[in-house]
Amino acid sequence: MTALVIAACFLFGYMCAAYIVAMLSNDTGIADVAYGGGFAIVAWTTYLQGQGTIAGFIVSALVTVWGLRIASRIYLRNRGRGEDFRYAKWRAEWGSSFLIRSFFQVFLLQGLIIFIVSLPVAILNVDDTSPTLALLGYLGIIIWIKGFIFEALGDYQLDRFLNVPENKGHIMQKGLWKFTRHPNYYGEALMWWGIALISYGDLALWDGYVTPLIVFVSPILITFLLLKVSGVPMVEKHLEGAEWAQYKKKTSVFIPWFPKKG
Repeated sequence: MTALVIAACFLFGYMCAAYIVAMLSNDTGIADVAYGGGFAIVAWTTYLQGQGTIAGFIVSALVTVWGLRIASRIYLRNRGRGEDFRYAKWRAEWGSSFLIRSFFQVFLLQGLIIFIVSLPVAILNVDDTSPTLALLGYLGIIIWIKGFIFEALGDYQLDRFLNVPENKGHIMQKGLWKFTRHPNYYGEALMWWGIALISYGDLALWDGYVTPLIVFVSPILITFLLLKVSGVPMVEKHLEGAEWAQYKKKTSVFIPWFPKKG
């Protein structure tokens, strides 16, 4: 428990630093850049306090690779574009209370989400004593790799599509986007299911650990957020037109599947 508290303190300090940078630069979008790094903070602060197991190193490394990729992509995408429209809208609506509300409703809330989603990594790092990787862990790694490919390749395909001027006003419907409207979000959820399986596989081998199923709180939460809160709904809210309606009608919203005919 002490190790988790220490990790939470490091994460709190990290989010406070991100908040200060955001306020000084008048760009609350810094929270999105800081998001990926927060997971690496929790991963390595707990790993260094644990037994240094193989499974712990693997999940910490996987989370770091994912976190750095997502942070660098968001930074490069938003660089020079000013504050994201979501935060600009809140800045206008919240007025004089923006400073305090953004601290609690953006940065600290995001920190809390990071900590909860990181539980499979943190608990494994702190409590795992197994010297080897459980068989279920190999399945988790395969699932994580599939998720990483979906997220990274989906982002790459979308960026290439958006960088072509002739595509402005049109909907991306090729590559992975032919089989799911949100391959990047599907990939992100899949990665956390993979992490949870790796964690569960090792913790379940240790008889002293009573509730290894707690690690599945993470992928359940991230899948819910992506499907119902900050992912799919937020993106699709701003899409409209005949082309979008047709694409939406024939293409799976999340789990990849063959498009419907007609």
